[in-house]
Amino acid sequence: MVKASIGVGLAGLALLALYLSETTVSVLLPLAVLGLGLALYLSRDISKFLKVFIWVLAGVEGILVALSLAGAFGSVPETLADYVPPASMTVGATIFAFVIYGISRIPVIRTITRIADRYFTSSTPSQITIPFIGTIRATEGAIGTALLVFLIAINLGQVALNVRLNFFGRDMFNALQEKDASAFWYQLFWIFVPLATVFVSVAMVEIVSQYVMRIRWRAFLNDLYVHEWLSGGTHYRMQLVGREADNPDQRIAEDLRSYIDQTYNLSIGLMNQSATLVSFIAILWSLSAGFTLPGTDIPVPGLLVWVCIAYALLGTWLTHLIGRPLIALYFQQERVEADYRFSLARLREYTEQIALLGGEAAEEEALKARFGRIVQNFMQIVRRVMRLQVFQSTYFQANVVVPYILTAPYYFIDRITLGQMQQTVGAFSSVQGALDFFITSYSTLANYKAVVDRLTTFEAAVAKVRDPDAGEHVSLASSPDRNLNVSNLQVALPDGRVLMKADGVAFRHGSTTLLAGPSGSGKSTLFRAISGIWPFGSGQIRVPAGQTMMLLPQRPYIPMGSLREAVTYPGTFGVYSDADIAEALRAAKLPALADRLDEERVWAQTLSLGEQQRLAIARALLAKPDWLFLDEATAALDEPTEEEIYKVIKEKLPNSTVVSIGHRSTLGAFHDRRIDMHRQDDGLFAPVERRQPEPAE
Repeated sequence: MVKASIGVGLAGLALLALYLSETTVSVLLPLAVLGLGLALYLSRDISKFLKVFIWVLAGVEGILVALSLAGAFGSVPETLADYVPPASMTVGATIFAFVIYGISRIPVIRTITRIADRYFTSSTPSQITIPFIGTIRATEGAIGTALLVFLIAINLGQVALNVRLNFFGRDMFNALQEKDASAFWYQLFWIFVPLATVFVSVAMVEIVSQYVMRIRWRAFLNDLYVHEWLSGGTHYRMQLVGREADNPDQRIAEDLRSYIDQTYNLSIGLMNQSATLVSFIAILWSLSAGFTLPGTDIPVPGLLVWVCIAYALLGTWLTHLIGRPLIALYFQQERVEADYRFSLARLREYTEQIALLGGEAAEEEALKARFGRIVQNFMQIVRRVMRLQVFQSTYFQANVVVPYILTAPYYFIDRITLGQMQQTVGAFSSVQGALDFFITSYSTLANYKAVVDRLTTFEAAVAKVRDPDAGEHVSLASSPDRNLNVSNLQVALPDGRVLMKADGVAFRHGSTTLLAGPSGSGKSTLFRAISGIWPFGSGQIRVPAGQTMMLLPQRPYIPMGSLREAVTYPGTFGVYSDADIAEALRAAKLPALADRLDEERVWAQTLSLGEQQRLAIARALLAKPDWLFLDEATAALDEPTEEEIYKVIKEKLPNSTVVSIGHRSTLGAFHDRRIDMHRQDDGLFAPVERRQPEPAE
């Protein structure tokens, strides 16, 4: 509806402009408006992020056309006439709209904008507080879109101000040349001061607005990526499938931030430079209309425009030739940096084990090797950047004198005034700067491409492990009874090799079961398949509907923070009372910890493995799951303590069905039945129930 209204309005303005085109308004004006209307129509199926740019251009063009028509009718006061942007801005808006539509069809741009659209099309309810207005409630996507529209409009306004300042420079230098004091002071106080005041004020508003949009954009994508990474055990399965998305923590924390910052800077920068390019090309064309080829009398329309374009194209081509290898180098640098950080974090996590084994020398050697890969890749980047910098520095130094070299001959023969020369130099520099956008941003673009590649491979890895149709997988279904049933199950490794099989196995509700067998026979992997985090393989596991499960591994996960958080994990704050937590710790034979709930420390390094296992038992006592799977969860305890723990589980969790994995012969006394993993004729392990000996008569 909004686009239709804009289209109708532009069509009406175009007809009026066309009527006046033969007299007071350039014939390009109606054509530009009609062209933008066509761009609006074509943009209906492109990315929302890019579509916003075209919408804003349509609104800006409508304002410019209205101002041009007002000037045609003499409706603009003479005191404000100097502040009206030139009509060339209208042509620039149309050209840039088609540029946006064109780049929207480039595959890499589609990839970039697809990530951006996840924010700008969001329907998540949100709110924003605006000074002097108050709190506004809307969807997060609508708030982000409004901020983007506002920032685009501000940047286009800054381009218009720069164009007007270019004319100010011409008039001021002409006044100086003619020694016209009144004209000089008029230009300084009545033209420059108001324009500069507006420019500074707008710049301040832009800074605040862009930082607000960036942090909201990042917060939304951060929550989205973290949710997709953690939900359904995706983070675990991604780790199993290889290095397609290595270091997901870095991709979420660093790459997302870089993506948002660079997407904003490059998109707004490209729009700003494109608008600058078109606007100042029109000025440069008119200023060099009478220029001839140096040393001849042959006139060349827009000579400086062609020189500027050729000069920039040559610089752009050489920049790409020199800097192209940086894309792969930046990608590799992110990987080796992340590997090194992960190694340091892992060393901190296992500091006790390393100290006990005396592994410091081995760790130091490994860290030196990983850091060596950082240095090696970094030096390749340095060598490539150095070449690029030498060329760019030479190129930009030449930019300072090139426009003077081109215009000085015409000034010396009185073809142009000093003001016109200064305006030409300014316009040439603006056009050159816009054309040099690719050159000045090449290193950023190379790094940006690496960031986008890392985010897209991360998304692809998430989609791959979450795709239910991606080949055979273990399926979970509801059990027709209260038992947990396994049928036609083959548990495989991530590379497809089958590890174990099971058919017709039932874990009966209310019966404690011990699962035993050789190491590597697939016992723990079977538990993972039952819990739903191991999809590799085929077959079906039927779990009782509506019943909760809890799996305690041999080495529990202890989060950083207070002891209360460690005991209640994965429960949220306030689910259990302090009295219940303390009672669970005492029952788990950790009475010394019952009064330390608010103490914060790295508990994974403070507690012994046996204490960590008992803390995990305390979690189970609090959670009271319907099914409790113990994967050697008491292996670090001495046998008397292990016996006490099983007695506590039986007493405190009478309604929980316990299934244990263990190797100790003493565990059999704590379970009603035993299932052993036996190697079959085909070499695969399979669970076989051991029959209890008949009682002696």
